[in-house]
Amino acid sequence: MSKAERTRQFIIEQTAPVFNKQGYAGTSLNDLTAATGLTKGAIYGNFENKEEVALAAFEHNLAFVSNGLRASATQTAPAREKLLALPRFYRHAYAELRARGGCPILNTAVEVDDGPPSPLRRRVEETLRGWRGNLVRIIEAGQQAGELKPAADALRYATVFMALIEGGVLLAKATNDPQALFTTLDHLEQLIETELVA
Repeated sequence: MSKAERTRQFIIEQTAPVFNKQGYAGTSLNDLTAATGLTKGAIYGNFENKEEVALAAFEHNLAFVSNGLRASATQTAPAREKLLALPRFYRHAYAELRARGGCPILNTAVEVDDGPPSPLRRRVEETLRGWRGNLVRIIEAGQQAGELKPAADALRYATVFMALIEGGVLLAKATNDPQALFTTLDHLEQLIETELVA
């Protein structure tokens, strides 16, 4: 990495938790300079504006979730295992997620959902559509392989799984009670085992 690339990466790593905890609107340029120890000129010498920093920070925060989910089940694992990797990851990663300010998908989605169109909002929408699409593909592949019940509505289950996870994270964080998340994850596992597995 060049010096400029290292500086850019440093800014992203230092500001990612700030954006995840305070949101785009709640994060000032002073917050960014305090987090990095850099001047405003140094930050804007590497990024065009605050939104570009926020977008890079979102990608950094999202990578923690995406990489964790990928590591929870191999590409060649059966569909059941790939689906159970969801609650397993969130159960084991919740303490770390909380320390990082919560789920970056949820945090950013809540902030931008009523805002005007922006690159950050479009990226959140892409992330949610991509996640749901990936779950649909896993379920449909499992149905084709005879692992999952053929009559199950893949899109419906994918949507419910996402709502259970994000809703559970929201309740756990808002009430300072991890059991709220674990309860929804227990229900998610039950749905997979009783309603989906053939």
